[in-house]
Amino acid sequence: MKSYWLMFGLIACIATVLAFTTQQEDPWKVPKNYETLKNPVTADKASIISGKEIYGSYCRNCHGKDGKGDGNRSANLDKAPGDFALATFQQQTDGALLYKIYFGHREMPGFIKKIPDAKAVSQGNFGKTRSPGDLVNYLRTFAKK
Repeated sequence: MKSYWLMFGLIACIATVLAFTTQQEDPWKVPKNYETLKNPVTADKASIISGKEIYGSYCRNCHGKDGKGDGNRSANLDKAPGDFALATFQQQTDGALLYKIYFGHREMPGFIKKIPDAKAVSQGNFGKTRSPGDLVNYLRTFAKK
C-alpha cells in the first residue's frame, strides 16, 4: 500500500511539472488557412488613419501609443505585450496578425466580438469591411525604419 501512494505521488509530481512546462512553451499557433491570407486593403493614408482609430479603441491600453507593449494595462499582465516594431512581429503574415487579433491567446484577449466584421474573420477571411485590413496596415507602421 505504501508503494502505491509513493507511485501515485511521483506520477502527480511529474504531471504537474509537465503541465507547467507545456504551458510555458505553448506557442501561438495560427491555422494554415489564416497564415496564407493577404490583406485586401491598400495601406493608403485613409487606411492608416482608420487603423489608428481602431488601435486607439482596442489595442493602445495594453500595447501603448507606440506599440512597444508599454500601455497602461501592461503592468497588470504576467507577460508584457510584444513590441510591434520587432522583426519577429513584422515578419508575420497579414493573416497571422488578423487571426491573433480576433482570436487572442492567453492574456491577449480575442476581439472577435468587438472589432467589426467578426463573422467574416471567424470564417477565415478579412471580410467585406475595411476595419480588419486597416488595423493590420496600421500595425505595419510600427516597423523600425
